[in-house]
Amino acid sequence: MAITSANQLELLQTAEAVAREKMIDPDLVIQAMEESLARAAKSRYGSDLDIRVRIDRKTGRATFARIRTVVEDEAVENHHAQLTVKQAKAYKADAAVGDEIIDEVPPVDLGRIAAQSAKQVILQKVREAERDRQFEEFKDRKGSIINGVVKREEYGNIIVDIGRGEGILRRNEKIGREAYRPNDRIRCYIKDVRREARGPQVFLSRTDPMFMAELFKMEVPEIYDGIIEIKAVARDPGSRAKIAVISYDNSIDPVGACVGMRGSRVQAVVNELQGEKIDIIPWNQDQATFLVNALQPAEVSKVVIDEEAGKIEVVVPDEQLSLAIGRRGQNVRLASQLTGLDIDIMTEAEESQRRQAEFAERTKLFMDTLDVDEMMAQLLVSEGFTNLEEVAYVEADELLSIDGFDEDTAAELQARARDFLEEQNRKALEAARAMGVEESLIEFEGLTPQMVEALAKDGIKTLEDFATCADWELAGGWTTENGQRKKDEGVLEKFEMSLEEAQHLIMTARVMLGWVDPTELETAAAESDEDEEAEA
Repeated sequence: MAITSANQLELLQTAEAVAREKMIDPDLVIQAMEESLARAAKSRYGSDLDIRVRIDRKTGRATFARIRTVVEDEAVENHHAQLTVKQAKAYKADAAVGDEIIDEVPPVDLGRIAAQSAKQVILQKVREAERDRQFEEFKDRKGSIINGVVKREEYGNIIVDIGRGEGILRRNEKIGREAYRPNDRIRCYIKDVRREARGPQVFLSRTDPMFMAELFKMEVPEIYDGIIEIKAVARDPGSRAKIAVISYDNSIDPVGACVGMRGSRVQAVVNELQGEKIDIIPWNQDQATFLVNALQPAEVSKVVIDEEAGKIEVVVPDEQLSLAIGRRGQNVRLASQLTGLDIDIMTEAEESQRRQAEFAERTKLFMDTLDVDEMMAQLLVSEGFTNLEEVAYVEADELLSIDGFDEDTAAELQARARDFLEEQNRKALEAARAMGVEESLIEFEGLTPQMVEALAKDGIKTLEDFATCADWELAGGWTTENGQRKKDEGVLEKFEMSLEEAQHLIMTARVMLGWVDPTELETAAAESDEDEEAEA
């Protein structure tokens, strides 16, 4: 099959038909034809030759040309595709390095095998162009809802026709009790679009929390317009969900707007999600208030937040415990997802028992260390004293404000507390020195003798050892492994040292050792303050 005037126009017609069918640029099809013809010509004239084909976009005429590049004498590697400057001047008087010598060669006569090979090249190029078009079309639609038609089911996964391509709804992305048949209409959330070897893959979901958020955006004009914002979503697909909303217009109730007249708006979302129960909750910047809202319909008596640990304790009336936890822990689990905090729920009775245990423990501490009777120890605990340091170094007026305490009693208690602490410090220093702790660490400002002893037990015996520590190694912290929060115990955590205090002590030690330039430290601190002010 030679490329003659009889079939030149057919090239353009074929390219146009293929491009129209695959919805790609006709020029891409023609480029694929040019490449396939060039490959066929190389098999005819020799694979070492650089042969290029140009198809005229108007007439369809295919021009075959041999290209030879002019290079330095010592750079010639392929004599069929390269020329020296001297050789090139026989064809072009002013030839220079980098020029190309172009000779037209006769069109090839495509045999059966060459024609089949050319066809394969064209098909491959068309497939690649089609894949690129699909990827470009769907990559920007990630995070949106798309309507499609079910084509078939493969191993529990649903293949969905989404217009100019296919999407896959995996088994774990379907709402539990849903079943689909071919030609069923389906609405899904585009979770991800990836470019893979087998073509662009569009991954769909009906269980993603953002699917519900996008459904509300479609049903509630105020969300679409930005008057109401969805701040957080938590779902137990097919069963129950919680969505937190806030209104930026004081005249609009965010919950009421999402519910709609007689529940019409929320009901439309519920129907789409196969009857999934939805709790619409007003978002609040105050974590405690937000959590109380998130645990609805349960009533909350008290909330205690541990921001450093990222945990929160919630106290509920005894009869509200099962409601707060929910069936199989569903209510508290969704509230935890919504707030991003670990939630511990306890009843008022359990909290009372814990308070009583803490009260008894502190009472015994004061009785044993201060040599006082139970009543006096209980008076100290009742007034908020939790440790000996507070008793020893508090202003005397605070002790005198306790009923039954006179100046002599207050002075005696403080003297006993200081004597006990000094004795403890002496023993701690002796133990630390016995373990080989250097004086540089003992005299380091900010560390108590008990802290130095604790560091020594952990193998930290010099100021250099201390300076190499990380802040979390001293103060403790939390890490997340496989979705579970794990506690990292700190060497000085029992002394109630915060991460900021640990960080300051470590940097001070590094400055003293000359590891850090104090001016750089001051600059970093100033920049940090500026950032905080800007955020505020």
